[in-house]
Order: sequence, then C-alpha cells, then structure tokens
Amino acid sequence: MSPRRSPLAMALLSLVAEAPMHAYRMQQLIKERHKDDVVNVAQRNSVYQTIDRLLREGLIAVRETSREENRPERTVYEPTGPGLETLRAWMRTMLSTPAREFPEFPAALAFLPVLPPEEVRAALDERLESLAARLATLESDLAGGAAFLSRVFLVESEYQRAVLRAEFDYVRDLADDLRSGRITWTCPL
Repeated sequence: MSPRRSPLAMALLSLVAEAPMHAYRMQQLIKERHKDDVVNVAQRNSVYQTIDRLLREGLIAVRETSREENRPERTVYEPTGPGLETLRAWMRTMLSTPAREFPEFPAALAFLPVLPPEEVRAALDERLESLAARLATLESDLAGGAAFLSRVFLVESEYQRAVLRAEFDYVRDLADDLRSGRITWTCPL
C-alpha cells in the first residue's frame, strides 16, 4: 500500500528534506513562511499525528532526541530514501493531476433555493467584502515578499490571488444577477 498523500504530509516531508528538524520548528517555519495559507497547521496535534504516520510509513526517521535544560524533550526528524522518493512522486502527482475536492462554497451554490434570493444576495455581498479584504492582504504580502524573495517562493500566493480574483468576479456577477432579477427562484422552505 502506498503512503497516503496529504498537503500537510507533503509540507512536513519537504521541510525535513530541507534540513533535519523537530516538530515545533516545522510548524513554526510553515507559519513564518506563510505556508499556513495552503497547509492547515492550526491544530498542533495534526502536525504530531502526521509525523507519527510518516514514521510508521518509513518516510522519515528519528535523527536524534535531545533535551535542553528546562525544556521538553525534542525529537529531530530526517527523511529516509523512500521518503524522498515519495515526496518527489507526491509533488509530480499534485502538480500534474487535478484533485477531486469538495469545498463548501460550490456545495452551497448547488443548493441555493434553500434560501430566498434576497438572503443569498446579502450573503454573497458579505462574501465579496471578505474576498476583497483577503485580496488586499494577499496583494500586500506579495508586494512585500517580492522585495526579498525569489518568485519561486511566491508562486502559491500568486495562484491564490488568481483563484480569489476569479471567485470575486464570479460572486460579484452572481450578486448582480440576483439584484437585477436575471436569476431568481421561489424558496420552498
């Protein structure tokens, strides 16, 4: 059975391939590098669970365990040969093959008639405000990052910007269609 791929597993394996490190440092680097926009590390436990899985699957190994004065014990991990091969295979697959994902927003769009059109329009207007704020933050982050980072370290943010812009345009057009009455329905509930 091949190891189970996930964005978090790929990120952790990438980090230990960069340099051996402990779990807290991995989580810290993901946040410092703003990769937590694309990899969910909100729950520290998920990092440890994923590390345990990578260990069980033989993709990483314990390099050393140490304890500094009054600090907790720290285990430093490094990739194994099969781990590096798996990382490369995951990357090729994740880059080449669109995943079948099930985000919430398209699911909500699929069942619009559950709410009356005016309520949907109001919710979409709120979403537009949120998207505009996220776009502004992303634009600022990209401009700031471009001052000291090579573009290769910003491509995921460029992608996020493109996706957010497309979503913003779609939601704006749908809200306009609701406002003008070009799309309407009777709410059965």
